[in-house]
Amino acid sequence: MVVLAVVSAAGLVLDDRVLVGAPIWMKPFKFSVSFVAYCLSLAWLLAQIPPGRARRVGRWAGTVVVLGGAVEMVVIVGQVIRGRRSHFNHATPLDDALYNVMALTVVVLWLATLLVAVLLLRARVADRVAAWAMRSGIVLALAGAAVGFLMTQPAPGQVREVSDVVGAHSVGVPDGGPSMPLTGWSTIGGDLRIPHFFGMHALQVLPLVVIALAVLARRLPHRPELGEKRVQLRLIVLASVAYAAFFALLIWQALRGQPLLRPDAATLTAAGLIVGVTAAGTWTILRVARGTRHQASASAEAIAIAAAEPTNSNSRTGTSTSTTPANTPEQTAR
Repeated sequence: MVVLAVVSAAGLVLDDRVLVGAPIWMKPFKFSVSFVAYCLSLAWLLAQIPPGRARRVGRWAGTVVVLGGAVEMVVIVGQVIRGRRSHFNHATPLDDALYNVMALTVVVLWLATLLVAVLLLRARVADRVAAWAMRSGIVLALAGAAVGFLMTQPAPGQVREVSDVVGAHSVGVPDGGPSMPLTGWSTIGGDLRIPHFFGMHALQVLPLVVIALAVLARRLPHRPELGEKRVQLRLIVLASVAYAAFFALLIWQALRGQPLLRPDAATLTAAGLIVGVTAAGTWTILRVARGTRHQASASAEAIAIAAAEPTNSNSRTGTSTSTTPANTPEQTAR
């Protein structure tokens, strides 16, 4: 996949052909880079499963993902060489057959990832923070991948077994219109590739949040609560919920035919609520943890003082006794 990414990058420079409003090599470039990130993340997740039968099953599932991705990339690159679109193309029997092969590999990829998710949910991972990030990340990745199935539905004016193209990633506008640089996401209508991308890459983002928390704990020694596992767990749970909320918002925005960079008042309000609740939740978690830490420190200090008081009292009593003169035998006799 890395080699294919390099080849596709070269194609972007050397081949000036355009297909559906985008450079013809842009799709294989984006897909190959995405597959590299996806497979590396999946390999790391599989390494977290304890040795045994579950890990062996996971490795088989990972192998299926790699093979399925390779088949899909062969179809995509083959269609680029032919100058034909790979997705949603039913124009000729060959185009239809290639698209069906690719669609089948997508289903196999999704099912193999689902199996890995089940294995992760059942596995006992010692680090609860990392475990939560991995599990929520792969569940969101599955949801993001499932958005692709929405793209296969006929767009307005398309009819199955009649139209040459059945399916679209744009909503409210035809595919191939004005788009954002690099991503190719529509700037005049909704685009289901946005939540598709955002959901799938939760697999990388949420584990990176865990790493960021660990780095912050080391860099900010005056905030020791950041290094507490229970605080990190609450923060990663909050981050997962916020990520899921933004994912749902992006689906809602796309299905209403709204460009990412031109949100309406309803979208802005929803986004503001998510940001506000996330910020308030983060502040509350850290404030409560800091307060608890101070309270525990004060309690420990009070216990130490209380434990020291009897020792001081005994010391004073012993000193007083030793300075009192003892009665002589003559005084006792008198």
